[in-house]
Amino acid sequence: MYKNLNFEIKDEGIAIITFTRVKALNAINNETVKELDQIIGIIENDSSIRVLVFQGSGKAFIAGADITEFKGRTVVETKTFSEFLQNIYNRIEKLPLPMIAAINGYCLGGGLELAMACDFRIASTKAIFGQPEIKLGLIPGAGGTQRLPRLIGKTMAKELILLGESINAEKALSIGLVNTVVDPEKLVITAMEYAQKLAKGSRFAITQAKEAINRGIEMAWLDALQMESNLFVRCYSHEDFIEGVSAFLEKRTPNFK
Repeated sequence: MYKNLNFEIKDEGIAIITFTRVKALNAINNETVKELDQIIGIIENDSSIRVLVFQGSGKAFIAGADITEFKGRTVVETKTFSEFLQNIYNRIEKLPLPMIAAINGYCLGGGLELAMACDFRIASTKAIFGQPEIKLGLIPGAGGTQRLPRLIGKTMAKELILLGESINAEKALSIGLVNTVVDPEKLVITAMEYAQKLAKGSRFAITQAKEAINRGIEMAWLDALQMESNLFVRCYSHEDFIEGVSAFLEKRTPNFK
């Protein structure tokens, strides 16, 4: 159905999007963006999906934008491409379900920008991270200048963006860019372990927690605390809380909706 992506929904409501432009190191071109837009639209309207995993085929997660398409692109077309990709990544970030980026190799430019829109980033020891746009006389155009400093702080974000140099997985872990680093053969297994744990959790509580974190970081402190309290009460009134307490008292595994 898709030329550059594969989309599947496995048991427990775990959806997987795989980038399949292997020869191009999964570089993002116009066609890939359109396909991703379609798939995200499907996910936005499918309540059976509980977790979303992104991964790349071959030696890369995503090696950035397809530079071969840059030549001949007008300023207007470039702005349209940037804003369209920003919009897709924003929609991804705002999805109520938890998302995991399983990063197996090059994670550069737009690839890192996508990974940063996810909630979890699991890297193999062979993963390489960077925002190298500065070496082309550009800056990140799909949210990199905004998400990176929010994740790792301005100091390290400026080092990565202004120098345009890449870092390995261990460095990415040390600066808080990824959650964990595993051997390549354990990457998919680890990502699925995360996904299965999340899928078994309270979908409602996970959604509220994600909203509290993502919205709260952009709000004034007292406003954010008030929002947290409101969401806390919302969870308290939900059937999952009743099930969670009952399961705890009965010493059994909760069966969340």
